[in-house]
Amino acid sequence: MALTYDLARAPDLSAFLRKDKDGSAHLELLVKGARCAACMSKIESAVASLPDVSMARLNLTEGRLAVRFASPRGDTARVVATLDKLGYPATPFDPAKAAEAHDQESRRLILALAVAGFGAGNAMMFSVPVWAGLFGQELGPATRSIMLWLSAIVATPCAIYAGLPFFESAWRSLKAGKANMDVPISVGVILTLFISFVETFLNGRDAYFDAAVSLLFLLLIGRWLDHRLRARARSAAADLLALQAPAATVLGQDGLERIKPLSDVAVGERILVRPGERIPVDGFIEDGVSELDNALLTGETAPVDVRPGDTCRAGAVNLTGQLRILAIARSEDSAVAAIARLVEAGAQTKSLYVRLADKAASVYVPVIHSVAALTFFGGLAFGLGPREALLRAVALLIITCPCALGLAVPAVQITASARLFRKGVLVKSGAALELLAEVDHVVFDKTGVLTEGRPRLIEAPAEALALAAPLARASAHPLARALAAEAGPGPRATDVVETPGQGVEGLIAGRRARLGRASFVGLEGVRGGETELWFAYEGETRIPFRFSDQLRPDAAQTIAALQALGLSVEILSGDLEGPVARAAQTLHIDHWRSGQTPQDKAAVIDALTAQGRKVLMVGDGLNDTAALAKAHAAMAPGAALDASQNAADLVFSGEGLEAVADSIGVARAARSRALENFGFSAVYNLGAIPLAMFGFVNPLIAALAMSGSSLVVTLNALRMHGAGRR
Repeated sequence: MALTYDLARAPDLSAFLRKDKDGSAHLELLVKGARCAACMSKIESAVASLPDVSMARLNLTEGRLAVRFASPRGDTARVVATLDKLGYPATPFDPAKAAEAHDQESRRLILALAVAGFGAGNAMMFSVPVWAGLFGQELGPATRSIMLWLSAIVATPCAIYAGLPFFESAWRSLKAGKANMDVPISVGVILTLFISFVETFLNGRDAYFDAAVSLLFLLLIGRWLDHRLRARARSAAADLLALQAPAATVLGQDGLERIKPLSDVAVGERILVRPGERIPVDGFIEDGVSELDNALLTGETAPVDVRPGDTCRAGAVNLTGQLRILAIARSEDSAVAAIARLVEAGAQTKSLYVRLADKAASVYVPVIHSVAALTFFGGLAFGLGPREALLRAVALLIITCPCALGLAVPAVQITASARLFRKGVLVKSGAALELLAEVDHVVFDKTGVLTEGRPRLIEAPAEALALAAPLARASAHPLARALAAEAGPGPRATDVVETPGQGVEGLIAGRRARLGRASFVGLEGVRGGETELWFAYEGETRIPFRFSDQLRPDAAQTIAALQALGLSVEILSGDLEGPVARAAQTLHIDHWRSGQTPQDKAAVIDALTAQGRKVLMVGDGLNDTAALAKAHAAMAPGAALDASQNAADLVFSGEGLEAVADSIGVARAARSRALENFGFSAVYNLGAIPLAMFGFVNPLIAALAMSGSSLVVTLNALRMHGAGRR
């Protein structure tokens, strides 16, 4: 059916268009009423088919529809009119409104569930005597009629209220000339109530008021569990956004400082960032010299020197000097927000299994409605009465409802993505889990991957360490912290002055001392092979402290875990032969290569792929970009700023490597759960059709069976919480 548009009534949202650097534009809308994979497919395909629309992606977790236009002037009114015609009202996306809508839906589902539970319990109180007899005796016609009417009085209003989420969704879909999964549910409930009233009026044998409300009760349990699963994925992104500074100190034109909520900071405003504070938005440094801790963004704990003219990213911690920055992006366009968007995209990106479920769901309604019609008219043709034929058709509609099929894969995908996020792993796409589950060979870069990417003190005489420790304890510099950690607790220097990018100076027992770069303590032209700090009392001999990057503490354990999973492991490194050989020997890795250029690494991945290997590349995202892109699956340490610049499918943070083995374990478990759910849903529906067609189940049993199937796949997905290495 072709869609027609009422463009005159559609609001003009061109003010909410955001222009992109490549000449395109994008718009974000809050779409209400979309709950299932079929809804997502219908919305995305309809919007993507509009003129000038190059991409449409719906995030079911937040109800956010991202629309990209090929030109900077997109027809927003046509998009909104299209969605309205489909039965999904849309407004400009506002995170606060999205959260409010999510909370309202949660409360509505809980209330509907409570009403359905009340109706089911009390309707059965009157129905059980009708089905089983009262005190072992069959009921008389008058008593039986009273019981059925009491059941109707309780069940009917409860079913109407509890069914509103399904009825409204079905009506919107039918108005658009389409049928979603809620249509057969609504038809089944309404027909069950209709048949029950007819039976009660005619003093018939059977009525199913309890079945109608019980069906809704069980369906609402499944829908609420699905709602909670999506809320878990949504909260993962919200937790990440909470790492941003909640407010910013903005400098006005009058030079006065004002505290502004982060969301109110505009591009072009000047912001003051003091030592110890997080950078609130991406910016350009206008004044000040300092060091930034970019661990949240890149995974590197070594500080980065910054000065006027440099750029800084939201989420970085200002370590030493005061900075004045010029905001070049809003908070929602910052680096941390980009990480959060990766989490959202990872929870909703369509994998192979999701696409298969979408196709199955899209053919369900016409096929099942045709089979139900065949059941009714076929029953009449073979001598069944209208009542019995209609009961069989209703039972078929109820028992084959595709809720289990719709939940089969998304429930697993969302649960797995949320589980990995709690472990510090960002999943950039749903397909990433499938790819990761298939790998049989793991290739590691060495520096910053197998090693900590964090300096540790080496070659430090105890006497020299004790001399420098008071100054080290007074500094926030990572090298100084490493020195202080080695020395242990003790006194701190006084009158401390830290010079950004140079070192720290202070008094130790009344004597002036310095700790920092060689030039800071008076040595020029000294450049060692290791990262160094120098210490000296004023006018005395300088003492060097050297640091090296060591293997991560759990590197050997992780390699052993990967090998236990049946995976072969290899090191590809650009480092010299000696350090790579020592690392490989320590980690019991037989295959390693040193002195590899980015082109060499990519060639090795190509060669392994040609041999039929499914390679997981774990690289730091700097000189491993080509290898990451060519690998079957790719992981990168550090948070999403690096990941957004390379081809990694998953990004892990933290100090350990265990996330690599854990991710493979979770991916394999997710594949198993998805295939189990998909297989169960298919077998269940194929087996349920003949049972209903030949009258082996009535609407009550059909309601219990269908809802039970939805609960089975949802609970099976929740088993991901116990999934790990296997």
